[in-house]
Amino acid sequence: MSINLKRLSFVKLILIFTLMNTAQLTNAQVDFVPPKTEKVPVVDDLHGLKLTDNYQWLEDKTDQKVIDWTRAQHDYTLSYLKSSGKEMAGLEGEIAAYIDRDITGPIFLAGERQFFYVKKKGEQQYKLYTRLGDEDVLVFDPISIDESGMSAISGVNFTKDGDKVAVGVQYKGAEISTYRVVDTKTGKIMGDTISGLRGFTWTKDEEHAYITVGTKEMLEKQIPLKTYKHKIGTDRNKDQFLFAPEDSKNFVSTWDTRESDISFISEGDFYSNTLKMRPVGTLDDPKTIYSSKKYRAYPDAQGDKIYFFTNHEAPNFKIMVADKAKPDFKNWKDLVSEKEEMVIEGFEVTKDYLIVQAKKDVISRLFAYTLDGKFIKEIEAPEVGNIAGFSYHKESNTMFVNLATFTSPTKIFKLDGSSLKWDLYFERDVPIKTDDIEASIKFYESKDGTRVPLFVMHKKGMKLDGNNPTLLYGYGGFNIGMSPSFVGLPATFINRGGVYAIACIRGGDEYGEAWHEDGMLFKKQNTFDDFIAAAEYLIAEGYTNNERLACRGGSNGGLLIGAVITQRPDLFKAAICAVPLLDMVRFHKFLIARYWIPEYGDPEKKEDFQNILSYSPYHHIRMGVNVPSTMVIAGENDTRVDPLHAKKFVAALQNNPGQINPILLYMDFDSGHGSGKSTEKQIEDIKAQYNFVMDQLGM
Repeated sequence: MSINLKRLSFVKLILIFTLMNTAQLTNAQVDFVPPKTEKVPVVDDLHGLKLTDNYQWLEDKTDQKVIDWTRAQHDYTLSYLKSSGKEMAGLEGEIAAYIDRDITGPIFLAGERQFFYVKKKGEQQYKLYTRLGDEDVLVFDPISIDESGMSAISGVNFTKDGDKVAVGVQYKGAEISTYRVVDTKTGKIMGDTISGLRGFTWTKDEEHAYITVGTKEMLEKQIPLKTYKHKIGTDRNKDQFLFAPEDSKNFVSTWDTRESDISFISEGDFYSNTLKMRPVGTLDDPKTIYSSKKYRAYPDAQGDKIYFFTNHEAPNFKIMVADKAKPDFKNWKDLVSEKEEMVIEGFEVTKDYLIVQAKKDVISRLFAYTLDGKFIKEIEAPEVGNIAGFSYHKESNTMFVNLATFTSPTKIFKLDGSSLKWDLYFERDVPIKTDDIEASIKFYESKDGTRVPLFVMHKKGMKLDGNNPTLLYGYGGFNIGMSPSFVGLPATFINRGGVYAIACIRGGDEYGEAWHEDGMLFKKQNTFDDFIAAAEYLIAEGYTNNERLACRGGSNGGLLIGAVITQRPDLFKAAICAVPLLDMVRFHKFLIARYWIPEYGDPEKKEDFQNILSYSPYHHIRMGVNVPSTMVIAGENDTRVDPLHAKKFVAALQNNPGQINPILLYMDFDSGHGSGKSTEKQIEDIKAQYNFVMDQLGM
């Protein structure tokens, strides 16, 4: 079309440009018409309140109707994304370069033996290797038992000197493991497989193992997990039953100490426990040394001493100690007292020192104390960074310390146990460009005035013009906090002009147990308010606006995303809601979710039910209210969060007459809660998420 602009009036110009842009927009848009979902009303009478649930029929994943509906929804999601969104140039290549490459992990030690993981370019899963002299020897390759690449190593447990290892393997991310005992010098599998396990721990004699049995049937029927003593190489029918909790919201664990002669038994829920002990190798009646319905304590026996890491009347945690001969709680003494300004995160007892990890304003440091608890000094890190983890190797009297920053991959340093001198032990080059990225820790006020940390990453020199595409991440629960760590794949979002932010909201452990308690049970709304306030801060400070802001979270973070997009749909353009809890009225009825009653409350109790209903995302879909474009992701083999939450939420939103933006169900049919995915599947899933977000934000 040829237009003589000089001959047209200003009004006509505006009209023509408006029509041209409207035509271009119309051509680019694709109507969102997902597969229809039938409403089958079920009325539940809950504490005198009648709730109609139109989509309970989607809870039965074995029903062919549900199977067909799920497949149709996922297939439609793929076709819709392909026809409506644009492919981000180079995105798949960047993701593949990071995930599908030659990767050799750091060496870790069992006794005097060296072990490490390797995954070569083109391989689907990691393999376990050992180093014998100058030769690298393959110990275990999951592909050898499953060529599909859908089986992954889920855990390893070494004997004290590393001559044998129990390797757990999970299939399609179900987190139900089959263990094999392997000779680490030959790679030979010893004896039969031990299947249906959620845990494996060697006994001190290394002829037996404590195994925690949690089969698919037990999880689906919420049968409490059972612990047995199993003699390696014998028939499972001869296993000796030890214990199981009465209620499936509790769990029991037992282990033999390697540096003493005590067996410990811990029973409780996520946040409190009872501790018992007895001599190693016996089945004597155990002696109760600690019991609380409010606090928890973790023991570490070293010779004649027992050290305890506990939050007993200490929300910022403390370290206590007792003589093995007098282990009752009344005899415990403070070794490192609670700090008002810092949160103690862990400790190691070395030959010369007590090394303590503690954090202030989300930055972790190491501190040295004498073995009787007198403070010596802060151990200055060799580089600027956050202490992301540490462990002690007694045989070499060496601490292995992970040091992390936002823009460089985690490095591992050796810290000499006597001199406290540092040596670089391991670092890795990654194909992620971070030279042009700057990161900072900001603080903002939440709705009630609480000061909350926020990590913000973007390209250097970015203008705060209120128009930058921004992705905000959060979790906020289960005492799991955020800390500075390598940005990783979000760098590809940042390098395309995006802002990546992480909100350190209440419910985590950033400021100790009090911070966690302020985001759980009857204070759960604080978590959502903190996240909403983070979004408002990013807008107010000129980073972005509500048309260029997306949010993302998974698991408990999926609950977070479901809550904020139903409470404040005006605040976000798009959302990624992964493996989420969304129907909070019925969450406790499925899989291992009874474990989480101490975090959310028990819907069978009226007061808890009323609180949960006040924020349950599935029940806060408002008739006629349009929520942001949302990709809801679930794993068909998830044994933690049942995919029914994602399915019901998607169905309800798609059938809401006021929903205009697309609501997409993206199903991982060959994975679970996220672990164990093959290389190929990781690339496919991450690409879909980033393409969706970047397209929605107009990048």
